This record gives sequence, C-alpha cells and structure tokens, in this order.
Amino acid sequence: MNAPLRLGIAGLGTVGIGVVKTVRQHSALLSARTGRDVSITAVSARSRDKDRGVNLSAYAWEDDPVALATRDDVDVYVELMGGTDGPAKASVDAAIAAGKDVVTANKAMLAIHGQSLAEAAETAGVSLRYEAAVAGGIPVIKALTEGLAGNDITRIVGVMNGSCNYILTRMESAGLSYDEVFAEADGLGYLEADPQLDVGGIDAAHKLAILSSIAFGTRVDFDGIELEGIERVSINDIRHADDMGFKIKLLGVAQRTGRGLEQRMMPCLVPATSPMGQLQGGTNMVAIEGDAVEQIVLRGPGAGEGPTASAVMGDVCDIARGVRLPVFGQPAASLEQADRATAVLPAPYYLRMSLVDKPGALAKIATVLGDAGVSIDRMRQYEHDDASAPVLIVTHKTTRADLNTAIAAMKSTSVLLSDPVVLRIESV
Repeated sequence: MNAPLRLGIAGLGTVGIGVVKTVRQHSALLSARTGRDVSITAVSARSRDKDRGVNLSAYAWEDDPVALATRDDVDVYVELMGGTDGPAKASVDAAIAAGKDVVTANKAMLAIHGQSLAEAAETAGVSLRYEAAVAGGIPVIKALTEGLAGNDITRIVGVMNGSCNYILTRMESAGLSYDEVFAEADGLGYLEADPQLDVGGIDAAHKLAILSSIAFGTRVDFDGIELEGIERVSINDIRHADDMGFKIKLLGVAQRTGRGLEQRMMPCLVPATSPMGQLQGGTNMVAIEGDAVEQIVLRGPGAGEGPTASAVMGDVCDIARGVRLPVFGQPAASLEQADRATAVLPAPYYLRMSLVDKPGALAKIATVLGDAGVSIDRMRQYEHDDASAPVLIVTHKTTRADLNTAIAAMKSTSVLLSDPVVLRIESV
C-alpha cells in the first residue's frame, strides 16, 4: 500500500467537522477505495476553545492557516474557511507555492480568482479540486470535467441556492410573504451571515460562473453574469404563476449563443410539471445539455455537513488515487476570455403591474407594448381596491431590450403606479 495521504484542514465549521467525522468513520473504506490510508495531521480555526462536538486533541493545531498550508506533514491542504480573499486566498496561495495539493469548498474565491489560481496550480504541478464549491453533494464538477468530457456543452441551467429555493417553496406552501419567510429562514440559520449573498443571488452566481468556465472553455467571468435576486418576488407572483401552471425559481442559465456567452442568475418562471418546477426546499438541481448526451439532470442536497463533506472527500480520494486533471477541465492557459453576449435570447415574460383604476388605463399599456413590438399572449386583471388595479401580462417571445423600451414608455403614460415586476419564463 502507498504512503498515507495526510490532510491539513483549515476551517472547523459544519463542513470541516463533517470531513473530520468522515475520515474517522470511513477510514477502512477510504483505504480500500484509494489504496492508501487517509489521515488528518493538523487543523486550524479561529478559536481553539469552541466546543465542536468532536475531540480534536489528536491533531496538531495551527492558529495561522498559512502555517498549516505549508507544514511538512501535510500533503493536501483542505480550505473550508470561505471568503474571497484574506486568510483563505493567502493560505491557498501558500499551499500551491509549497507544492501541496488543495481541496476547497470556496466558490467565492474561485469565482473571482479562479484563473490565477488555476494557472499557479498547473504550473506547480499540483491539484486544485473544488467539487464542494458547487451544489453541495451533487457531483456536478466531476460530471462536467470527466463524464461529459466528450460533449460539446450547449446549456447549463439550475437551481443552485437551497436557501432561496426554501424561501420560494415555503412562501407557496404556507401562503406567507417574502419578509415572513425570510425572517423564518434567518432564524433557522439557513442564510449566510450576509443574507444578500443568498437572496441577492450572489452565492448562486459564483457557482454558475465556475460551471460556465468548465462547460464552455472560458475564463471564469463572474462580472459577466446578469444578476437579480428574489427580493421583489411576492406571494401574489407565486400564486399568479401557479394559476398559469408555473413555479418561480432562482434560476442560473449559461449558454453560448451567436451573440456570445450568456450568463444569467435571476428569478424565472418554469413549468410546474418540470423537474425544476417540482423541486422543493433546500434541494439543488442542475441540468446539463450536450450534443451527444442531450440532457442529464442532477439533483441532491445543496448544503449541509454530510453532503458537502461527501464532495470534499470525493476530491481527496481522487488525489489519493493519483488522478490529475486541469483545474477547469482543460489547461488554464488555453481558456478563452469570455465573449459576453450583447443580448439574451428571446423568451416569453411575465409582467405584474399596478395601474390607476380608471377607464383606458389597460389600453394604454397594451398600446405601449405593441408600439415596442411586444406581443401579448395572456392578460389578467385581479381583484382591486378603489385606487389601483393589479394587472398580469404574459408576453409572447420577445427580447429584453424591446421589453425595456416598453417599460420605459409605460412610465410616461401616467397610469403606472409602480415599476413592473418582470420575470423571464424559461424552458427547462
């Protein structure tokens, strides 16, 4: 049997402790599957004294993660602290420079610094693995880099943030407002310390940027993602969507078009009968479309101790077996600068607006849409009070540019009481 593979783990939160438990509980299984023992030699975290429910006395302790990353008795540096820069980035840089393999769950760091880290790792001849950074326990990175390597990927679409999916499905099932469910989710610990990372779509967009790079052979381009969170989605939007046979999801889409690489993370309507329409709670789902495989759908837990530790250990096992792959599926030097799409492909849209309750108001809106070249598929008016009339419009396929032109013109009609809520209707 080969020499043991020695891990140094930085970050002893939920995921870090999950990795410690996995190494302990499955030591014989890991050895049988990799041909060598996998052990932990040292750890690092902000506090030594915190009760984490696991005895860590058998491991050396480093207060500085950079020191941990460069220890002689660490072969693989496992970074589970998070953060775009700071100790996480500094320690990963140090590990690569010291010739250590790296496993990380840090999507934010990869979304911002992925290209430079990939180049450094490949130049140093070390592995940089990150299955746990995207979709928790779902092996979507491995699927793209290995199982689907023979495909020309045409589109990736997915629900990649369990907290947002929980909020949207909980609003629907309980009939609660966004603010009520947001407070509930925050109280249950489902949201990041900065909730905007979740509800603003930032966390999910980090993941989409990584998947897009692998799928399309481009440098990670987080800034190129059209980003919108779920804050403006109301319980009425969810009810109206359901009435028409749709569900609302925070949906990530990446596809190469004739106009460039299109990357979007925003709330969309999807068919209620589709796999994504039926997705409940904190579960994630990613659909990958390729020329040979057509479409595959991967579904599973997107976060949590067990699922994320499972992803980390999958990477550790590959390193133990001697599997070496380019960080983003092909040599970093060959990745192209993303050619951002100048416009997204046409699609139907859902519009919810509140109009002044007076004769001719709806006709003015219809005229403005027609003048902009936007065709109406369905229009509904719901119960209203004496001052305003809620109106729902579903368009035929149109460009967002034409729709924006129409919305700008609506504001000069004097019948629009507030900015319309606009949601794309996506085929999945």
